[in-house]
Amino acid sequence: MMGWRARIGFLVPPGNPTVEPEMSELAPPGVSVHFNRMSATGLAGTHAGQEERNRSQIASLDDATRLLAMISPQVIVMAHTATSYTLGRQAEAELVRRQEAASGTRFVTAFGSVLQALDCLGVRRVAYATPYDAELTEQGRTHLTLHGLDVVGVARLEGVRNIYEETTERAYAVGRLADRPEAEAVFLSGTGMPTLAMLQVLEDDLGKPVISAASAMMWNALRVAGIKSPRQGYGRLFLQT
Repeated sequence: MMGWRARIGFLVPPGNPTVEPEMSELAPPGVSVHFNRMSATGLAGTHAGQEERNRSQIASLDDATRLLAMISPQVIVMAHTATSYTLGRQAEAELVRRQEAASGTRFVTAFGSVLQALDCLGVRRVAYATPYDAELTEQGRTHLTLHGLDVVGVARLEGVRNIYEETTERAYAVGRLADRPEAEAVFLSGTGMPTLAMLQVLEDDLGKPVISAASAMMWNALRVAGIKSPRQGYGRLFLQT
């Protein structure tokens, strides 16, 4: 049987090429990962039209969740951080409640997973790095602050044409740029920017925890599913069980 330990479902933005390979890489033995695409209008991955795409994805969630729930996963993850920034704290919490009630399945968001990860690591002062434009980056900073975090450093990638064309090297660079001595951890937002290959490297170089939306959402999904599977090479978050 596929997923004999657990099945985890991910709701993926339509143009995102990163979530499937990164979640497949992180899946431990006996855990199967399954994907469904949310719907969105406009060009994928560009700064222009981001807010419109976020809102159209939110509108498609009910159907996307219903279909993914048919594989009987232990948990469904909304694999898009910026949607939470568009929603705001109260609307995000209501969305989670609605999806769980409709599907009968635990439902978590990428951003909610980041909060769980930072709490597990005992982090209150965070450096924040993004591939977004200035407006969405500020929305994310505000969202972190509203959840009680002290954002002590912010950096965003310059010259982004398409988030889904960004590289691991650039993710490393913006994470390093965001860091401040007083930051207890670095958080890289965005599930489309590839991050897994640089998490341990950046953490070793900075001497503090580094998490991304991608690493946090798989770590949290495994936690919710009751799977304990510590992993080397993806930062100290994946050593927490």
